[in-house]
Amino acid sequence: MLKTLTGLATADFRDRVRRPAYLAVLAAAVALGYVAVPDADTPWMIMQVGDHRGVYNSAYVGMVTALAAGLWITLGGFSIVRNSIERDRSTRVGQLLAATPLRTAAYLAGKFLSNLLVLASMLGVLAVTALVMQLARGESREIDPVALWQPFVLIALPLVALTAALALLFESLPVLRTGVGTVLWFGVWLVVAVAGQGPGLPLDGIGVNSVARSMAADMAAQHIHVTGSFSLGLTYLDKPLGLFTWHGFTPTAGYVLGRVALLLIAALLALLPALWFGRFDPARGRGHRAADEQARAGGTVAPTLAPPGTSQPAAQPVFLDEAGPDPASGPSPGRVLRTRPERGAVSLRLWAGEVRVLLQGVRWWWWLGAALLVICGLTAPALHGVTRVMLPLAWIWPVLIWSRLGTQRHEHGVEGMLGACPAVRRRVLAEWAAGLTVTAAAGIGPLVRVIAAGDWLALAGWTGGALFIPSLAMALGTLSRTHRLFQAVYVPLWYSVANGLPLFDFMGALRDSSELATVQPPMTVLAAAALMAVVLATTALRRFGRD
Repeated sequence: MLKTLTGLATADFRDRVRRPAYLAVLAAAVALGYVAVPDADTPWMIMQVGDHRGVYNSAYVGMVTALAAGLWITLGGFSIVRNSIERDRSTRVGQLLAATPLRTAAYLAGKFLSNLLVLASMLGVLAVTALVMQLARGESREIDPVALWQPFVLIALPLVALTAALALLFESLPVLRTGVGTVLWFGVWLVVAVAGQGPGLPLDGIGVNSVARSMAADMAAQHIHVTGSFSLGLTYLDKPLGLFTWHGFTPTAGYVLGRVALLLIAALLALLPALWFGRFDPARGRGHRAADEQARAGGTVAPTLAPPGTSQPAAQPVFLDEAGPDPASGPSPGRVLRTRPERGAVSLRLWAGEVRVLLQGVRWWWWLGAALLVICGLTAPALHGVTRVMLPLAWIWPVLIWSRLGTQRHEHGVEGMLGACPAVRRRVLAEWAAGLTVTAAAGIGPLVRVIAAGDWLALAGWTGGALFIPSLAMALGTLSRTHRLFQAVYVPLWYSVANGLPLFDFMGALRDSSELATVQPPMTVLAAAALMAVVLATTALRRFGRD
C-alpha cells in the first residue's frame, strides 16, 4: 500500500516538474527570497517590530523568509497545485485508474503528497535562498543551520500542507473547482493573513505570535524602545528602520504539538473528499450512459469544446458514424471541396472571433458586476478615489477571463488544428487585442473620468496598465499552458498595488505616493512589449518544432 501511494505521488510530481510552469514557480520562489531580505536602503520590508528590524543573522533571515513563504506560497501556490484531479480527467488517466483496485482514499492521499512535494520544493529553494541572502547582505556571516532552517519546518511546512490539502478539497467540489474557488481562496487567505496574527488564537494562528513575543523580549532586554507593533506583510517604508539583535527562540512542546496538529488536520482535509469523490467511475457521472449506449450501437464520440473555466461540455456529444458519409449525398468522385474565400477585413473578423471565444460562458452576474463597477467609476465623487479605489476594483474583476489568454488552445485540445493556420502572429495579436478590449471595457469608467479631468499622468498610468495586463496573461498562459499561473501571479501583484505599495504600480493608482510617478508608465509599456515579444518567440519556436 505504501509503495503504491509513494509511487503515485512521485509519478505525479515528476510529471509536474517537467512543465514550464514549474520553472516559473521556482523563479518566483527565488524572487520571494530576495524581497523578504531587502537591502538596508530599500524602501520596503516584509517583517518589522514597530520601527525596528532584526540584524540579518541566521535566526532573523530564516524566520522572515519562512514567514514570507508561509504567507505568500499559500496564496500563489494554491492556484498552482489546484489541477491534479482535473489533469487526470482531461488526459483520461483517471479512467485507467478507475479500472484498477486503487482505493479512493489512496488516490487522494497520493495527490495530496504530490501537491505537498510541489510546494515543499519551493520551500527548499527558499531555504537555500535564505542562506545566500544572509551572506549577500553581510550583516552577519556566522551561519547557524538550525536557526536558519528550523522556521521552514515548524512554520512554513504546516501552512503549505494545509494549502495542498485545501486545493485538493476545492478541486473535488463542482463549484469550487472553477475560477470561483480561486476568488474564494483569496478571500480566505486575506482573512487568515490578517486575523492569523492576532493573540490568543488556537494553534498559535499561523505561528507568528510566539515569534513576536520572543522578539519583544529580546528588544526589552537590549533596552530598545519600540514604537508600533509587530507587522508581517509587504510594507512601504517612509524612513529607515532601527536594528536589534535576535538570536531566535526555542519552541516549547506545546508549540511543536500545535504545528503537528496542523499537519494532521491537513491530512484529514485531503482525505475528506473520499466521502463523495467518485474517482472517475463512469457509473457515477452524468452523461456517460448515453455515450456508452451509442458506442455499443457502433458510433464514436466526437469531442466537444467546454466553455472556459468549466468542466462540463458545452453541448451534448455529437456521434459520428464510423462508416462515414453516404457517397450518394456527398461530392462526386474526383471533386475536391474547397472553402469559398471571403474578402474583407480579416483582422477585424479575427479580433471579433477572439473576443467571442474569450467571453464564452461568462455568466450574467459577471456582466452585472462589471456594469456596477463602470457606473461607480463614472459617479465617484473624487478623482483620487477613482484612480486609487475604483480602478483597482475594476481591474481585478475580469481576472478569471484574462487567465484564459494563451491557454484555451491547449486546454481544449485545438492547438494542433490552429497550428496549421499560416498567420500565427496575426492570430496571437488578435487574441491579445481581445484581452485588451476586455481590459479597456472594465476600466472605461476611470478612463472617462481622468480624460474629463485632464489628468494626463493618470491617463498614462491607465494606458500602461491596459497594455500590461493582457500581455502578462498572454505570456504566462503561453509559457505554462494553464490559466492558474496568471491567477497565482496577478492576484498578489494586484494586492500589492491595492495595499498601497508602489513597488510596481502598473496601473498608476499610487502616483501621489510614488517617486517614480513619471517613470512608471513607460516602464510598464516596455514590460508589456517585452512580454509580448516572449509570446511571439515562444509561439514561433513551438511552431518550428512541430514543422
